[in-house]
Amino acid sequence: MSVPISFDASYLSPDVTPEEVYSWQDAVDTCHAQLHAKTGQGGGFLGWMNPNDMTSEAEVKKITEVAQRLRDESDVLVVIGIGGSYLGARAVIEALCGQGVHKVAFAGNDISAHHYRELLGQLEGNRVAVNVISKSGTTLEPAIGFRVLWHFLQREMGRETASQLITVTTDPVRGALRKMAEQEGYETFAVPEDVGGRYSVLSPVGLLPIAYLGIDIGTLLESASACAKACENPDLHKNPAYYYAVARNLLYNKGKQIEVLAPFLIRLHYFTEWWKQLFGESEGKENEGIFPAAVTYTTDLHSMGQWMQQGRRNIFETFIDVEAGEPDLAVPEGPTTADELGYLTGKQIHQVNREAYRATALAHREGGVPSATVRLPKLDEETLGGLLFFFEKACAMSGYLLRVNPFDQPGVEAYKEHMFSLLGRPGNEEGEKRLERLFETETIENILTFES
Repeated sequence: MSVPISFDASYLSPDVTPEEVYSWQDAVDTCHAQLHAKTGQGGGFLGWMNPNDMTSEAEVKKITEVAQRLRDESDVLVVIGIGGSYLGARAVIEALCGQGVHKVAFAGNDISAHHYRELLGQLEGNRVAVNVISKSGTTLEPAIGFRVLWHFLQREMGRETASQLITVTTDPVRGALRKMAEQEGYETFAVPEDVGGRYSVLSPVGLLPIAYLGIDIGTLLESASACAKACENPDLHKNPAYYYAVARNLLYNKGKQIEVLAPFLIRLHYFTEWWKQLFGESEGKENEGIFPAAVTYTTDLHSMGQWMQQGRRNIFETFIDVEAGEPDLAVPEGPTTADELGYLTGKQIHQVNREAYRATALAHREGGVPSATVRLPKLDEETLGGLLFFFEKACAMSGYLLRVNPFDQPGVEAYKEHMFSLLGRPGNEEGEKRLERLFETETIENILTFES
């Protein structure tokens, strides 16, 4: 299988020229060697670099069979997970699926009573299955989510039947969720030990929810594997993922601190959410890192378009352009000619959308925003699998060039420690007292209210 992805760097100039990118070849060669020898930072978390090894044929077969069983026995699959445990699956599902007979809902990614009450109301009267995804089983949001959905299933169908409709994706040998699954007899899948959550979409973490809706996970993996094979060549003339990684580092070094990912399809919204976590969690450390932001055009041209055109010039854009929009729809005639858009009658709506992309990229370049475009011929399993791997490999290279570890996330523990202290977790009593004193002394004099 070829890799149907191209990288258009035309609008990076004059901020970044091809000659500048190619001058980084030696640095890229060094980082590439470290990645493939697993001798660089985070070398123990590189299992994602070979999608076929990360998810074997036997695992694909099991995932497909379990997904089919769940389809036969349920109408809705509730996926419980947060961050990398759900964003990749949701990105693929929303990119490739319309509303069919079977549906996937998501929980365990926030702490909102309203959200859960609304979700439970929507699930009433449906046959419901659950896939809970957590390596440890003790992450707060999915743990609460699983408790809520577990009680719902017990009430609706009883413990024994519910246990047949609960699948668990967790650590292969240890952890609270693994122990619970073994005690209750739940079907289990393993989170690869050498893969971090944000790189795990093409493992059982993402593939079971994706397969539930009938998406061809074999083609997704084949596409990703083809991109992985192509990315084994570090030559910047032949590796668009590495070219992108170097270009974004060059832009960062020139004061472009914000990257805006900008697709022109609303169904790629959650792809941008997955991308934000991938780059934000990989690079934002040691007081370094490009801030990853995202918009969805043309919608956000009517809100953020002004800022993008004339705001502070510390940004660059990466567009996602999909050449074919299938199935397409022609612009029909209007009831009158008052809208003065008669010249659009008969044009395909996707054609109009692509011209909006070309106009936007040009206008923003003229306004001082450099940009590149990742281009796909269409949006399906064959292209999306490659696109996922394209950004994963680019992120790994970009992090190494930035000299940070793109495979850890030590900064996420700080708020958790405070939160568990405030919630009264056993063993955190001293922390709870310290924080309560801190809040009392530091905030009481700085609270403003409106006078009545």
